[in-house]
Amino acid sequence: MMRKLISTTLAAALLVTGFAAPAVAAPDDDQNKARKEMRAGNVLSLREIERRVLPRMRGAEYLGPYYDAAAMAYRLKFIRNGRVMFVDIDARSGRIISQSR
Repeated sequence: MMRKLISTTLAAALLVTGFAAPAVAAPDDDQNKARKEMRAGNVLSLREIERRVLPRMRGAEYLGPYYDAAAMAYRLKFIRNGRVMFVDIDARSGRIISQSR
């Protein structure tokens, strides 16, 4: 019983942190697509996206970005007071699409 509880707790923790999430597309593939789109002038650079969003997230620690090539959107991950938050940004315009709290 205890072993099952520990296994379930560990699996839940891994899912929450993203370590056990299956990769739909290789991260390098999306990163390469982001670079290609940026060079073509179709999307803003990650640096430009971060320049616009990071000042809005005062008090939160920036954990990093993810680029979704299909949606042409960046997802920036933050943590504040032990709570993970995501900000989704349209890579073409830099407009915030959604923000979890």
